[in-house]
Amino acid sequence: MTIWKEVPTVESMDKRSVGTMMEAIGIKFTEVGEDFVRGKMPVNEKTKQPIGIMHGGASCVLAETIGSTAANFCVDQKTHYCVGLSISTSHIRSAREGFVIGTAKPLHLGRSTQIWNIDITDEQGKLISSTRLTMAVLERQ
Repeated sequence: MTIWKEVPTVESMDKRSVGTMMEAIGIKFTEVGEDFVRGKMPVNEKTKQPIGIMHGGASCVLAETIGSTAANFCVDQKTHYCVGLSISTSHIRSAREGFVIGTAKPLHLGRSTQIWNIDITDEQGKLISSTRLTMAVLERQ
């Protein structure tokens, strides 16, 4: 059973990022499943901290981008929208190059809140960070 009110596509999700921070740092969506969204981000000069590893804030940007985009496809976008309410990220391992891949899956899809888990791995599948993202579901005025 699908979680989507409107089934997202990689193209429709990438389109939402045009002209935003997500586009500027190179976040791209890569896959949509029955209950998940996946995207990737390069580890480069735009996403690293001065010591040469991926900035922890970049992990949060990737997690919130994937989770909040997924959340908005779980509501009727004509009447509702979702915004971040709380984010908590645990950094497990550093990344120095290549891409990191985030996968967002819902833990709770309620009328007023949603909770998403976003795991970020490196290209070898090693866990880089794990994020819990709480979204507020708001009514359009």
